[in-house]
Amino acid sequence: FYITLYCDIHANNTIGSTSNTDLVLFKPNNIAHSIFQLSFTATTPVLDDEKKYPNFFRMVTSDNTVNQAVVKILQNYKWRRVGTLTQDVQRISEVPLTVVTLSADVMVAVTESLSTDPCINVKKLKDMDVTIIIGLFDENSASKVFCCAYSLNMFGGRYQWILPGGYQGSWWEEANSSNCASNNLLTAMEGYITVDFTHLSNRQIKGISGRTPEEYDETYNRELLQRGLVASKFHGFAYDGVWVMVKALTRVIESVRHRERYDIHRNFTVSSKEIGQMVLDSMKEICFEGVTGQVMFRNGERMGTIKLSQFQEGREVKIGQYNAEAEELELNHLIKFQGMQPPKDRAHSQRWDVSVPLYIILLSTTGLAMLMALFFLFFHIKHHNHWVMKKSSPSMNYLIILGTMLACTSVFLYGLDGSLVTDKVFVTLCPIRTYILSVGYTTTFGALFAKTWRVWTIVKNKEIIEKIIKDDQLWIIVGGMLLIDLCLLTCWQMVDPLRRTVEEFSQETAPGGEDVNTRHFLEHCESTNLTKWLAIVYGYKGLLMFLGCFLALRTRHAHIHLLDDSKYTRLSMYHVTVMSIIGASGCFLTQYNPNVQLFIMALVVISCCTCTLCLVFLPKLVKIRDNPNQVDPTSWLQCDLHKEDSETSSSSSSLNQGRSLESLQTENQQTLTFLPILHHAYMPAIGGMSASCSSLLKSPDVPSAQQRHMPPSHRVMVTGL
Repeated sequence: FYITLYCDIHANNTIGSTSNTDLVLFKPNNIAHSIFQLSFTATTPVLDDEKKYPNFFRMVTSDNTVNQAVVKILQNYKWRRVGTLTQDVQRISEVPLTVVTLSADVMVAVTESLSTDPCINVKKLKDMDVTIIIGLFDENSASKVFCCAYSLNMFGGRYQWILPGGYQGSWWEEANSSNCASNNLLTAMEGYITVDFTHLSNRQIKGISGRTPEEYDETYNRELLQRGLVASKFHGFAYDGVWVMVKALTRVIESVRHRERYDIHRNFTVSSKEIGQMVLDSMKEICFEGVTGQVMFRNGERMGTIKLSQFQEGREVKIGQYNAEAEELELNHLIKFQGMQPPKDRAHSQRWDVSVPLYIILLSTTGLAMLMALFFLFFHIKHHNHWVMKKSSPSMNYLIILGTMLACTSVFLYGLDGSLVTDKVFVTLCPIRTYILSVGYTTTFGALFAKTWRVWTIVKNKEIIEKIIKDDQLWIIVGGMLLIDLCLLTCWQMVDPLRRTVEEFSQETAPGGEDVNTRHFLEHCESTNLTKWLAIVYGYKGLLMFLGCFLALRTRHAHIHLLDDSKYTRLSMYHVTVMSIIGASGCFLTQYNPNVQLFIMALVVISCCTCTLCLVFLPKLVKIRDNPNQVDPTSWLQCDLHKEDSETSSSSSSLNQGRSLESLQTENQQTLTFLPILHHAYMPAIGGMSASCSSLLKSPDVPSAQQRHMPPSHRVMVTGL
């Protein structure tokens, strides 16, 4: 049986190589089960497959272990976005793939492979706003890359370069094939971090060889000088590899002797397969302290220590290490960054969100408007039987209150952004707040529109006395508007739903220093064809506002006693229309300034709601305060006109009589002023009152018909109806 230590072997049938001093393996089919391979130079991750290479062991740590150390550094400084710049060499080009698979929360934003002109690749990294760069290239390429980094200003506190270790001495002077001066290269290189396996252990204790790492290194260097040879960074691993073979073979020999001694058969034989299994078991149980550190294997891989160094003022300084066995990263106080803090993996993202103090102020103001609406609702319910309330379409008043409260609720919803709610909640709020604002607006404006339309109908139709316009017809108008509104919004949400969109803006240099850049972003609700849908909704509501203002202008001179709130209804409609135009224009122009946009939107909503409520309900409150009697003082003129139900809550049942009664009341008052006597017997002939209502016209100074009889020729009839 054999344990082979390969070095400097080259053949055409190799499956992978790492460098001129790396192990070269023959195809597995040509390797016997009893042959084991131990390498002290092979670092390629290709050989990590234990099933494919069950008899392969290596003394040097794999590139996968180096990559684990890189990932630990990224996680330690919370670098989640990196870029890679690789050289087209097999050993190096395999590493980025491993970096990606080792940690799911590290995103490789861009991967560039060095071309003839490295500046092209370096500029792509800068264009992609990559500040954490993992470079995987040799010394010759490194000098060109850092020369490009210097010319593109990709150094300093904003950038961090992480490179593979193993560069020799003052490599930037020996391998400088660029046009940059050494000082410029040193400036660009300052602060880069190297990750490489530890060549010799730092623990100065005597290992299995009876020497400390320092004593071994002195002996090795002395032998080099005597023989005139060049040092190799793998010499310690080769030295410990010999001890691994010694320990493994010693254990196998002891096991064979033990079995031979206690075997009952005289002719004891051990098959090649059994010997191979013994060697394999012995290799897996290896554990001792060598000059390169603790030597042990896990699935054929050396569990070693990774050294972390940083380039500081022209030399590399050890800043920590990564223990592959314990999977722990240890950093000392010597690490230094050129900025005030470790660089960020991307520009500092700052949300353009709503100011919390502004939101609280607007929320408080909106709350007061809602309390006002609740007060008027309570006031309306308490005095719903009063003649003032009955004459003003009570059902429409309820709709006005409901609409204003919905509109005020939308202010609260529009102020909730990503700084106050999660992304999932924000997506849900997008359609909800659109529905609430639109329905609230349509409900309030629709009620005002319906009341104005009824006045316009009375003014236009001279025969309106014969026609009755009930509140049910007003409900149909408002319901139709809401139905159209809901259909438009539902189609919008089904065809082109509103969703959360994040819009990023260009970077800005913070005033605190050039090492910190800020990228503002704004999140809002948007759909693919948002402009078209808004044009449809605005067009529909704009048409309603135009018709409402047209009807209000046509009825501006009308005064109907039974609809005495028509004047305030017209004023409310004018105000809502003007403020709606201002609000739509202002919100569109300030869409990239959420604070101003919310302020304009809240100002418009609160102004419309409070003014509408005050114009509609304050005059009624004053009238009820001045006339607490629930019976209309002018109802005596209506006693014998029609036998309508006096307790109906709808004022529309008396509209046909209202216009005639106003004229009757005015002319009768003028006639009664100049006529000394008006006999009540003639009042029914002109639509006046019956005998049961005659007491309303009695005066202590004017005798009744029973007390004084007037000749027929002197009788007077009041005309003019």
